Amino acid sequence: MKDKHFDTYLESTFDLIVARRGDDGEILDGKLISKKTGAVVPIVSGIPRFVAGDNYARSFGLQWNEFRTTQLDSRTGVPLTANRFWKNTRWLASELQGRRVLEVGSGAGRFSEILLAAGAQLASFDYSSAVEANRTNNFCRGDIFLFQASLYELPLEPASFDFVFCYGVLQHTPDPDAAYRAIERFAKPGGKISIDYYLKSFRPSPWSTPKYFWRPITTRVAPELLARVVKWYVPRYLPIDTMIRSIPRIGGTLCGLIPIPCWNLVGMGLSQKQRLEWAVLDTFDALGAAYDKPKTLREVERMIAAPDNDTVEVFYGSNGIVANVRKRPGAAEGPGSL
Repeated sequence: MKDKHFDTYLESTFDLIVARRGDDGEILDGKLISKKTGAVVPIVSGIPRFVAGDNYARSFGLQWNEFRTTQLDSRTGVPLTANRFWKNTRWLASELQGRRVLEVGSGAGRFSEILLAAGAQLASFDYSSAVEANRTNNFCRGDIFLFQASLYELPLEPASFDFVFCYGVLQHTPDPDAAYRAIERFAKPGGKISIDYYLKSFRPSPWSTPKYFWRPITTRVAPELLARVVKWYVPRYLPIDTMIRSIPRIGGTLCGLIPIPCWNLVGMGLSQKQRLEWAVLDTFDALGAAYDKPKTLREVERMIAAPDNDTVEVFYGSNGIVANVRKRPGAAEGPGSL
């Protein structure tokens, strides 16, 4: 953590004690002390830890630290993350330059990479130890403040960000509606929010039907054991799944009817090796998450409804459903807001 990040995000609510710095002056270890309660927050390996490491997101920490670079565009050479980001947020790179962005649930930082390349001033966190993978991937890419925290209890000032970004997260929380209400309050008046959400499917789909058939069992299995099982069967089944998907008109439906989860990104421009790596990662992700609560488009519309919304668009996007919101501009708008 850098001193300027403490000054920007935490100085008003915490005192800082530094135990160790890196060669470049970065704060590597120390603690934050709440000015209000006296609670102590450790800084470990440059990351403030506002939550305990063992929590319901443990499987995500396991997967993102093992598959740290799998989904990075800079590693694959294929702009899958960038295309998803720009197509779904409908933001412009020019409006992110120098703006304060809150990234909710960063994982290994595939979207952090895109935001930093656009010149954003990024505050990014994860509930799991995945924040460590993000630090390794992106700490030197730009202005990024990383911390580990729960989105229900963020140590940040409300209405202090120009943009709030949250993809692949809300459906994995105990109470998605409350989770959205918890994060939307950090957007400034006039600020923009973009979330995505899993689509509730009522017909056979390879992205949902096999997953929900097995999740009552897989969520009770230790993540380490589940990872071994997925690593064993996915490489063996992926060629079969690819063959079935290639059947005209009915291939996708057949894959949905066969109770073998396999996240197969065939036709996305990835090499065979990359596609296998993604398949193992995404299949484990689908089976291991403690919570997985899909919604219909109408349910997402109701979730994000708020009296201070200025504009809202909800549509079917690349991960199911996307919702983009602009908060109503108001008198509280301050310097740097949109």
